[in-house]
Amino acid sequence: MEQEKKYKVLCLHGFRTSGSFLKKQISKWHPSIFEKFDMVFPDGTFPAGGKSDIEGIFPPPYFEWFQFNKEFTEYTNLDECIAYLCDYMVKNGPFDGLLGFSQGATLTALLIGYQAQCKVLNDHPPIQFMVSVSGSKFRDPGICDVAYKAPIKAKSVHFIGEKDWLKVPSEELATAFDDPLIIRHPQGHTVPRLDETSVKQLSEWMSSILEGLKSSDAPQVSDSVNPSDKDNVAVESAENLMNEVAA
Repeated sequence: MEQEKKYKVLCLHGFRTSGSFLKKQISKWHPSIFEKFDMVFPDGTFPAGGKSDIEGIFPPPYFEWFQFNKEFTEYTNLDECIAYLCDYMVKNGPFDGLLGFSQGATLTALLIGYQAQCKVLNDHPPIQFMVSVSGSKFRDPGICDVAYKAPIKAKSVHFIGEKDWLKVPSEELATAFDDPLIIRHPQGHTVPRLDETSVKQLSEWMSSILEGLKSSDAPQVSDSVNPSDKDNVAVESAENLMNEVAA
């Protein structure tokens, strides 16, 4: 029996943590949410240049994608980071979606915005969706005028914490996307544990993403096929995923 295709998601960790730590953070979410996807967790471009907030909580080594000033208006090694990620995606992809936390989420949105404006990843298929946890926009006008020039069409879900110090920047990032799904939680700057309502929202959203990816892969269906039949398949798939979550 032919194994079902898994769609690839590139997952970018937060500042001075690691791919392994983000994998652990995401593991608190119900496994059925991403079971149809191949989740890839690379480490950041550079070794951590200072103390990590997870020292004593999770073992080293720790990494960072780029460096920045206190106001987050000036960046060091950002171009090198972008070049590294684009090369990684071409060599190890293609990737259908991106997921990121904090610095990683800020980067995922930048990559998608840049690709939409043909600045990067011209040799990689369009990124279809993004999961952002505590993300934000870059503040350099030279970056903003390109990355967020027009509403980004990729599907996006944004987790925004009520006590997160990046709450307002996360809300601003969501406005850069066309029809974003916003899932709020009462926690701070973290990958949150999801309540029943949030699990349902994310599960249904991921199910719709999966169906969209499958549809784009499938051979064109004859006009003689009843459109309602295709709708029934999508509804059934969403119901199946929700049943798995509830189990």
